[in-house]
Amino acid sequence: MQATLTTKGQMTLPSAVRTRLGLEAGDQLLVTIQDDDTIILKRRPSAGVTALRGLLPKPKRALTVEEMDAGIAAHLAAKHRPGGKS
Repeated sequence: MQATLTTKGQMTLPSAVRTRLGLEAGDQLLVTIQDDDTIILKRRPSAGVTALRGLLPKPKRALTVEEMDAGIAAHLAAKHRPGGKS
């Protein structure tokens, strides 16, 4: 298979390659160049759950189990009340 480099330095992977690897728009690839100028493209592994660490601010204090249960119960009561949120 062949791919052509554009004037912007971009290339399109052939459809057969994208299909075989299950690649979609927005997927990231890791590029490695070996000593003999061989180029290796690998799908970048997903970051997983650890990438979410630090996304939310740290709470001022931890809730007790009872406070969590009360919050869940209040949410469910409001959700299932006639005319409540769905």
